[in-house]
Amino acid sequence: MTISELSDSFAGYPIVSWSGPDETDFSCTAIRLALDYDASEAGAVWTDLFFEFLEQAGADQLNALVIGAWEDVSAGTAPERIVEALVEAKDSLPNLRAIFFGDITYEESEISWIAQGDLSALFTAYPQLEHFCVRGGNNLNLGTLNHANLKSLVIQTGGLSREVVAQVCRAELPALEHLELWLGVEDYGGDCQIDDLRPLLQRGKFPALRYLGLKDSMLADHIAETASDAPVLEQLEVLDLSMGVLGDAGAEKLISSAAIKKLKKLVLRHHYMSDAMMRRWSASGINADISEQQKAAGVDDRYVEVSE
Repeated sequence: MTISELSDSFAGYPIVSWSGPDETDFSCTAIRLALDYDASEAGAVWTDLFFEFLEQAGADQLNALVIGAWEDVSAGTAPERIVEALVEAKDSLPNLRAIFFGDITYEESEISWIAQGDLSALFTAYPQLEHFCVRGGNNLNLGTLNHANLKSLVIQTGGLSREVVAQVCRAELPALEHLELWLGVEDYGGDCQIDDLRPLLQRGKFPALRYLGLKDSMLADHIAETASDAPVLEQLEVLDLSMGVLGDAGAEKLISSAAIKKLKKLVLRHHYMSDAMMRRWSASGINADISEQQKAAGVDDRYVEVSE
């Protein structure tokens, strides 16, 4: 499956697309700035739209910014100038608390085609940032991620590199409550292995963490086996292993775990568990989302939900 629809909300705000002066209350909406195909073909650039927005009355009240398609995004154009423009505008956006970098559908660019780059300067420019989401993993770099106020970090890719996973593992994020990684497949850069993820499964790595999502993974069974008795479960409310290729082997470890039973919610949506295993979950008393059962002839025929 690919991403076919734009997001309708972000960081608790409804998303409104902006293309010119209007009377939107920027303090209670997330503003999406994006170029459509025709604008891009005509030579428009995203930063011009951004600087036009900054001239809009009330722009300084903006809490949440959604960066949609930029010029030639489907051709792999990287967003260095966008990052520079956001850094340049930091004093003009004193209330900005949330950034979604790349709310892009497959019609604009497949997730595996989206070129990112070095986004580390954004975290320095916006020390008040609380929510950050990025879609697309090509050349993604978060740098040395030390941020006192970041509460949620979401990285959506069709293949997440072990280098970026390592950057997350080294990060100092004392306020982080929600961490979500779409790990993807090797064909699109998802080369991390279970050992790369182990630091995230230790208790106290992120002391405020309550939700951990290790999603969209070909390693779902291995992650389930490792996570079923991981120290991090002592602090989590939600463990999310959805969108991947989880089968009965990993599910057996989860359903047999005393620590899993203490979670408020376990998310296993989009999986390859058998009918018999699903009946066991239904009778287990565990609050587990086991929707979207997939079928495959064998293990090698399983697919994650989002890759290309």
